[in-house]
Amino acid sequence: MTAETRFLVVGPSWVGDMVMAQSLYKLLARRHPGAVVDVVAPPWSLPILARMPEVRRGVELAVGHGELGLGRRFALGRRLRGQRYDRAIVLPRSLKSALVPWFAAVPVRTGFLGESRYGLINDVRPFDPAVLDQTVKRFVALGTERGEAPGDVEPPALRASAEAVAALRSKLGLGNAAETIALMPGAEYGPAKQWPIERFAAVAGTLAAAGLDVWVLGSAKERPLGETIAAAAPQVRNLCGATSLEDAVDLLSAARVAVTNDSGLMHVAAAVGTHVVAIYGSSSPAFTPPLTPRKTVLYLGIECSPCFQRTCPLQHLRCLRDISARSVADAVTAALDAPQRADGGTEA
Repeated sequence: MTAETRFLVVGPSWVGDMVMAQSLYKLLARRHPGAVVDVVAPPWSLPILARMPEVRRGVELAVGHGELGLGRRFALGRRLRGQRYDRAIVLPRSLKSALVPWFAAVPVRTGFLGESRYGLINDVRPFDPAVLDQTVKRFVALGTERGEAPGDVEPPALRASAEAVAALRSKLGLGNAAETIALMPGAEYGPAKQWPIERFAAVAGTLAAAGLDVWVLGSAKERPLGETIAAAAPQVRNLCGATSLEDAVDLLSAARVAVTNDSGLMHVAAAVGTHVVAIYGSSSPAFTPPLTPRKTVLYLGIECSPCFQRTCPLQHLRCLRDISARSVADAVTAALDAPQRADGGTEA
């Protein structure tokens, strides 16, 4: 393909996956200088795509999660025909996700076979979970040549705005503390990925007592979680529901450390260079790690994990409950105290 190759990528439906997909866009930009990369994406993700310099534009597909929306997919595909894309890359493995490129008459449509997508996907790539053992590798593999292994993955790097941070500090009355800790207690996938809220509150209290500013970030439906944490100390600010996803990108870039479940905001924090203290329960840090050298991963790996379930099938949630508040607070302190290396990581 030439430097003027026009790519249409059908993006994923989760925040973390959308962030990790930037590694694919980086690969395309590196291999095809000057190429156009447009991404079909749900409305909520457009601000994330706007922070990726490799993406020309996000193409909104207003279809609910799990919804077929055949008419809207057809209409969008017909509108996109005039763009004359050379190749489509379909990241989700569902049948419906392959419809827009087909309706758009994109000649080469790359993806894994998924739900018997013969014809819709005409550049079918082999799917070997032993080789493609991480979500990000599965994305990147679809941008390589046929038969080529993914190789080294360039991590996501979202653009943040210092001006936006200053405006948000003023608007939300956050002050200008140099060492701020962000807590993200939510996990959209389900409670089996959520460290107990009382542990988050205990960590918040410990950090606030040490003189650190603490912000709690999340969606409006996580505001009650933020209220529980904010009750631990007056220095804790509950920002759940008070900020947009775009705001979260900027605020996380201003935090020294982010304490988080395996969630979309964990990947956002990693992509803006914040040190991530990541707490894993039902999921696996081998499969969806924070893609940054600035990380501390807390994962017990007990006999029943990872189960990848939304709720604990054994109803004990030991994979998370056995991670103490003290161990997390100590991880934050160590991240704050560790000298910075030239590569952006921290000394052990």
